[in-house]
Amino acid sequence: MAGKKVLYETEAINQDGLNGKAFIENGLKIEVSNPRSDSPGTNPEQLLGLSLSTCMNATLQAIERKQGLEHTSEVRVKVTMVQGPTGLEFIVKARVHIPSVSLKIAESFVRLAERSCPVSKLLSGSKNYTIEAVEHF
Repeated sequence: MAGKKVLYETEAINQDGLNGKAFIENGLKIEVSNPRSDSPGTNPEQLLGLSLSTCMNATLQAIERKQGLEHTSEVRVKVTMVQGPTGLEFIVKARVHIPSVSLKIAESFVRLAERSCPVSKLLSGSKNYTIEAVEHF
């Protein structure tokens, strides 16, 4: 992090593995469970989807505001766990709908957001990550 100004930092803690609890000290506490079981709780796939959809939509909201538009974007992220040649993998497909603009403008907003959203930037080097603007869900 040399040369970078820290704006926010958090530490997520998991001591139980896939079945138990994960938490942020003095903050969020959630149950976690295997996505292939009936146990209650969330899982890495859901957390990744929520992280990307929230970050992308917050970024799109800033882009819309900068353009003098009302915030109307919606981001849906599908995370699929597959067995790949080297083990388990996530396939992440994000779709963005912005009803207040044309598809062409929505596509330009999505490209800008994709380069600005920290979670999207983190995933962008993966062949398993795609994002697209859509006319409707």
